[in-house]
Amino acid sequence: MKPLDRAWAAAFVVLWSSGFIGAELATRHAPALTVLNWRFLLLAPPALVWLLVRRRRWRARDIGAHVVIGLLAQAGYLYGVVAASGLGVDPGTTALIAALQPVVTAAAAFALLGEPVRAKRIGGMTIGFGGVALVVSADFSGGEAPLWAYALPLGAMLSLVAATVFERRTGPTSLGPIDALAVQFLTTAVVFASVSAPLGAFAPPASLGFWSAVAGVTVLAGIGGYGSYWAVVRRNGATTAATLLYLTPGTTMLWAWAMFGTAVPLLAWLGLAVTLAGVALSVRGGTTDRARSDPELARSAHGRGDQLRP
Repeated sequence: MKPLDRAWAAAFVVLWSSGFIGAELATRHAPALTVLNWRFLLLAPPALVWLLVRRRRWRARDIGAHVVIGLLAQAGYLYGVVAASGLGVDPGTTALIAALQPVVTAAAAFALLGEPVRAKRIGGMTIGFGGVALVVSADFSGGEAPLWAYALPLGAMLSLVAATVFERRTGPTSLGPIDALAVQFLTTAVVFASVSAPLGAFAPPASLGFWSAVAGVTVLAGIGGYGSYWAVVRRNGATTAATLLYLTPGTTMLWAWAMFGTAVPLLAWLGLAVTLAGVALSVRGGTTDRARSDPELARSAHGRGDQLRP
């Protein structure tokens, strides 16, 4: 990876992981659905203003594509994870199910996008999954959720995989990265407002702690996390972006250690080290293949610049 690619990757891992910490803080004051509703209602006005100010002639097909991506990557993924937690699915189990995403994404990208997968990348993903399993097992507490509730994190994982592959396949490039996020935010705001209102979860609590947590998760995870995710997808491919998600459980663990003083067992540190090794191997193993399968990236590698595709 080039230096700018590494910077995007690091930003993605840190900012995406911040969403779990923000959710922990916000759900101390309100139900998860209320948190998600107001996270996107805060994003909707600036997103709408941005699109009105831009007033570009975007292709209707591309706008529709990003509506679908918003439904899958934001509404579908976040609701699946949060609803599973509300039903008692252990966070460790959710993390393990989510950790299947790189393998599923790699298979889907190979079958549908023609992104090659080398043995080195497969080995790296396998090692990375083992590291995630160590991190999660160090703090696994079981759960009392009904059996069907485990379909929710599985559905969330598949929803993000589908969004990632769909974005790469359709290539809705008439919208820039910020334009695309704005469409996705507006779409998701409508979805969560429509769901939370009839369920009595629309009204927010009059709590400074709630609003500060929601504001933090909105900026860091909502804008930063998803923005950097799609930047990595566009620059380095769907499989690389998915593989980096292996680092989020360990990074979230470090966030919790720094902010809440949560103890980090030795096994978790070992798991984090194993995960780092697996991700490094997988990303390195996929760089050459990605350049071969993406002529634009190959040109960039020969000095044509580091800009995101418009």
